[in-house]
Amino acid sequence: MTWTPLHAKIQRTIHRRHLFERDQRLLVAVSGGQDSLCLIKLLLDIQPKWAWNLAIAHCDHCWREDSQDNADHVENLAQSWHIPFYLETAHEPVNSEATARNWRYQALTKIAQTHHYQYIITGHTASDRAETLLYNLIRGTGADGLQALTWQRPLTDHIILVRPLLEITRSQTEQFCQDFNLPIWEDSTNQNLQYPRNRIRQELIPYLKVNFHPQVETNLAQTAELLQAEVEYLEQTAHHWRLEASVKGEKQDLQLNRQILKTLPLALQRRVMRQVLQKILTESPNFEHIEKLVALITAPNRSQTDPFPGGVTAIVQGNWICIIDETRKI
Repeated sequence: MTWTPLHAKIQRTIHRRHLFERDQRLLVAVSGGQDSLCLIKLLLDIQPKWAWNLAIAHCDHCWREDSQDNADHVENLAQSWHIPFYLETAHEPVNSEATARNWRYQALTKIAQTHHYQYIITGHTASDRAETLLYNLIRGTGADGLQALTWQRPLTDHIILVRPLLEITRSQTEQFCQDFNLPIWEDSTNQNLQYPRNRIRQELIPYLKVNFHPQVETNLAQTAELLQAEVEYLEQTAHHWRLEASVKGEKQDLQLNRQILKTLPLALQRRVMRQVLQKILTESPNFEHIEKLVALITAPNRSQTDPFPGGVTAIVQGNWICIIDETRKI
């Protein structure tokens, strides 16, 4: 086997970030594109050092005429590498990026649960990380959205999603596939500029490379990495102060101590309130929801919000913000 700098890099990344240990069961999501082929090839090559039990999973969204041929192509690769192959096919064509992503993670989780795999491994790269940062920035987001592609996150109590390629760019995976003559399946939907992410990939990133900085993908991915650590710290700190400030009321569902919250920086006030709202709202809290609740920290007595989604209301009673929810408890 030829040992390349990418082999060394992925080996170091797995060690340094403790992504997974020896003798684990890893389910690798393979679309047939260059990133996922680079991923499975790297894992297969270093497998003897780790004694992993590897398998390939492929999700057929049924939104292209050649999707069945694509699935057959990936199955043939799995057979040539002598590893298990699992296929999940959508019952109806999946026709949006968000719907496709949600269905894909559900399908992969189902396969992992059925066949007892502890980790689901995907081929997201530094390029994907940069594109996600730009996509979420354009739509409007805080630091959480800018670092959305993380190294790992739990999908269930027993299954963890891992992204080992977040320090490797798409140009590097392309070169790796060429060097090893890996048979890439070209997904025609990646060229469809109807999708915002494709416009970022095909138009915005190249423009930024030429007109601003040739290493823009790497720089943005590094920014996301810095933000990830900061978000983790802020979330843990906000969680601590939310518990400190919160008590159960006799009539109200929850009371928040304004005197404690007043001592916190605005950034932590917002995070505490977002965590509170995440537990009580029927939908994800937006900026306006959070700001309405933050404003009550210094508002006059008896001030209150208009109802949040689901009918929850917050009112100031002396030193307390009282969250009233007649429909359900927190």
